Amino acid sequence: MKVKYFAWLRERVGKAEEMIEPPASVRTVDDLIAWLAQRDETYAHAFETPRVIRAAIDHAHVKPDAVIAGAREIAFFPPMTGG
Repeated sequence: MKVKYFAWLRERVGKAEEMIEPPASVRTVDDLIAWLAQRDETYAHAFETPRVIRAAIDHAHVKPDAVIAGAREIAFFPPMTGG
């Protein structure tokens, strides 16, 4: 699946997007964040406060417990404010 990173997540990870193949044990957005955070220190830094990270699966905003099976694209971004 393709993973996209936006704003300061992109800056911390050092890339805008990548293709990944998480293990079968990674079933939800929360699981994916935890798995990514264990990859190395740049990911750990990017996902150090997972409760503030927002996610979208195939362009639809989802909650952290959303199942990722079948997703083509998952995007992560920090909270946004209107203005």
